[in-house]
Amino acid sequence: MRAKYVLILLIIFVGTSCNTKKKDKIIKEEFKEVSKKQDSIVFSFTFLGCNRVDRHQVGDTTATNASTANLSAMKRIWTEISDLKRKPDLFFFLGDMVLAESTTAKLENQLIAWKKLYYNTSFSPISKSNIEMVAIPGNHEMLYWHDYNVPHHDEWPLKGATQIWMKHMAEYLPKDRDYVKGNDSINNQMTFAFTRKNIGFVLMNTDTYNSPTKENPYGLEGQIPTQWIINKVEEYKKDPKIDHVFVLGHKPYYVSGKPETGHKGFPEGPVLWPKLVENKVVAMLSAHLHDYQRMQPGNKGTYQVIAGNSGSPGSATFFGYSKIDIMSNGDVKLSSIGYDKGNPYYKAMPNSPSTVRDETVLTWSKNVNPYPNN
Repeated sequence: MRAKYVLILLIIFVGTSCNTKKKDKIIKEEFKEVSKKQDSIVFSFTFLGCNRVDRHQVGDTTATNASTANLSAMKRIWTEISDLKRKPDLFFFLGDMVLAESTTAKLENQLIAWKKLYYNTSFSPISKSNIEMVAIPGNHEMLYWHDYNVPHHDEWPLKGATQIWMKHMAEYLPKDRDYVKGNDSINNQMTFAFTRKNIGFVLMNTDTYNSPTKENPYGLEGQIPTQWIINKVEEYKKDPKIDHVFVLGHKPYYVSGKPETGHKGFPEGPVLWPKLVENKVVAMLSAHLHDYQRMQPGNKGTYQVIAGNSGSPGSATFFGYSKIDIMSNGDVKLSSIGYDKGNPYYKAMPNSPSTVRDETVLTWSKNVNPYPNN
């Protein structure tokens, strides 16, 4: 009788245990599903630069047109961004969209032709995608090339370039931006800042115009309004409504893991970079180098990401764009998407699918997934 009673209790226990396990499994699955839904993209933006062709391709209709853009790369990249299931909220073009680097007349004509491509829906649907376009200039828009027998310098400030840019490209500057006021406002119109959701963006013209002086009779490249940029970064850092700050500009400070103050980078890097780290700026996003690189100097803190691989000739093995997704759980996810570069570089590559070439969460501590080749 006692044995029978024990057997009944055992059956009840096993049945209850099985039901509990089933319930636990269901709860766990439901939790995973809820977590998955909660961990969604709250804001997304793409960034790239350097799509202009080389001088040898000017006039080559298989490569470009009056815009001097790499047509096959531009069309493919713009179309793929427009076709993303979760479209980015912002699209940053970080300079060197045209070849120019000579006269204001050439700069103006090329920018006009570039804008025609942007609005040509048979070329790309980007202008109808509801993605906010923000553009800043690079050295090819702001400088001219000339050998004045000055060591390590052959690019100089192009007088009138600022006015040409503002005349044709002002529509790609956010209307709610904050910018340099006072006596320096004319030359610093393309350095500005704005916010979207809980993100602060500081955009730099890394070749701000400066007049010739006795010490620099042809002017000097690589100038930025350093203190204004630092002030804006500090302001955003103190704002409780802003959780993430990004600084963007054509020229990077770190290249292949090393600081650069010459033509590859910019002179004010040693002053600016420590302030970015101090104020926990997530990353400086740049182009200029015709390649993709991701670095975390010192293996902690602010990142340097170079996305100059959107069509210009150089060391890049793939052409494409980079994207940052701000997740609902606070993660900042970076991905770089692209296809194999053709030979020649302006050749269309329909048989090379666009794939994720780099992907990571931008953590403040040492990144567990460093990008190769850096």
